[in-house]
Amino acid sequence: MNFGKLLIISCALLSVPVAGQVNNEPDEYQKALAAGYKAQFICSGLWNSGKTLADIEADELTGIYSHIADIVPTLTADIDQEKRQVRVSYNDVMPPRIAIWNPRTGCTGMPIGFAGIKLDKPPTLRSFNDNLPWPMGDAGATVKQDDVAKSLHQSALATFENSKYGGKTSAVLVIKGDKILTEHYKKGHDRHTAQRTWSVAKSIAGTLIGHSVQEGFSDVNAPAKIIEWMSAFDPRRDITLDHLMRMSSGLTSDTAGNRTDPIYMGGATVTQRAVNWPLLYPPGSRFRYANNDTLLAVYAARSGRFEPYEFFQKMGMTRTYAETDWQEHPILSSQVWTTARDLGRLGILYLNNGVWRYGNDGAERLLPENWREYVSTPSGPQPDREFGYGATFWLMNKSKGIPEDAFAAFGNRGQYLVIIPSLDLVIVRRGYDTRDNRFDIAAFTRDVVKSVGS
Repeated sequence: MNFGKLLIISCALLSVPVAGQVNNEPDEYQKALAAGYKAQFICSGLWNSGKTLADIEADELTGIYSHIADIVPTLTADIDQEKRQVRVSYNDVMPPRIAIWNPRTGCTGMPIGFAGIKLDKPPTLRSFNDNLPWPMGDAGATVKQDDVAKSLHQSALATFENSKYGGKTSAVLVIKGDKILTEHYKKGHDRHTAQRTWSVAKSIAGTLIGHSVQEGFSDVNAPAKIIEWMSAFDPRRDITLDHLMRMSSGLTSDTAGNRTDPIYMGGATVTQRAVNWPLLYPPGSRFRYANNDTLLAVYAARSGRFEPYEFFQKMGMTRTYAETDWQEHPILSSQVWTTARDLGRLGILYLNNGVWRYGNDGAERLLPENWREYVSTPSGPQPDREFGYGATFWLMNKSKGIPEDAFAAFGNRGQYLVIIPSLDLVIVRRGYDTRDNRFDIAAFTRDVVKSVGS
């Protein structure tokens, strides 16, 4: 053995700062994030979705972020069914991470160190309108039986066999006009099972901003009303709602997607994290997909009247929960829970160009007349990838075999809402995909288009 060489190596290792040495053990913050993630998903899965704990553990707590994936299974959850709270401990010093449910906005992840509160009485469940005629409710929403439906049925069933389209499908729904052509769910799911939308929430955010514009509270071409940017010395005051909705704010993004773990899992608030990023490029000059752009767009729009719950109720989306941080700022970049049918209702609103029809009770314009065109039209810098980008919606105008007016909401783990106005068609696909097993939404959409025809 060469002791001289060994001595040199040992001295070199001793000279490396502690922070620079490799440590494979998760740090305390990673444990806190993992505990927050588990508390949040169990809470939302139980009371937004109506899933069993076993299904939540199988679907929601697997295939997750790599830096917490090994920690989550080691943590024990304490579930209070009466108070609708979930507590997950992650060390012996800090209080457990806590998620608390309410019937209006679903589950709220409380900040690290929050020790809990006592509720005067258990929260009551929401009321639903299932007995109303479809699409306001579920009555009469029978699947159409004809040759088109039979062809679609085969394509829909193929989504559950990942050999053709990939992924792990939980729900498929195809609507033409306002009629359901085909509808299928994996075992343990049904039309009332809500899942997290992930980034489909961004398109829901864009829809809610459209309603704010319709009501006269927002202007997409005006500077975003963000009080933290109002200084005359702050160049961010020139960023408009349009820039934020088109992912062209020019703000710094530290990672692809501008990961927001402190908000999603750490109990941080939108105002603590999203408003603080500095400008890197002139607004409108670069496309950079970023969660924070959507969070900021919603934060700006909330300077006027902005009520997701009331909007969803107007459309019969009674099982849709737009979750918030503990300061009640909506986390509309990802944290919405909804059903396949509720996403179908959102698609119908766009087929009707922003008008919601109440059957024999008339109709109401919920979005500006040009809003569908606005969100589905590219403007400014575009992503260098298969799909283009409008304003909070992706564009499928470059996909072979798909009509050029197709636009869509895409979300992590295989959440898709595709809207094709020229065919009066809505396609919803939900899943629990992983990074290594993704669903091919373009191929599936192409097959649905072939079945439906013109």
